[in-house]
Amino acid sequence: MDIESFRTELEIRLNIEKEYLIQELSSIKDDQEKLELLGIFNEKYKELVKRIAHEEGINLAGFYQSEKSSDSGNLTYEQLILGKTMSIYDQLADELYEQINNS
Repeated sequence: MDIESFRTELEIRLNIEKEYLIQELSSIKDDQEKLELLGIFNEKYKELVKRIAHEEGINLAGFYQSEKSSDSGNLTYEQLILGKTMSIYDQLADELYEQINNS
């Protein structure tokens, strides 16, 4: 699986997790508990990266080998994936935060 496919799959699954957490908002009355959903979302992000990597046989601790050796330097798959997917996480976390503030 190439990095863009990984990114796409992660975005789909993370969006599902975000929607699930938004549904939970209606049953939470305490503002602190609502904010704790952001921490849960962060954990879901990390879990999904590991799960997708496992499903695809990617060793996150292994070094990424690019056809252009100067592109990757000495990055592990995990570093590369987190770098390429952090914008997805940020966007979805911002959307979740908006929902928390509006509930």
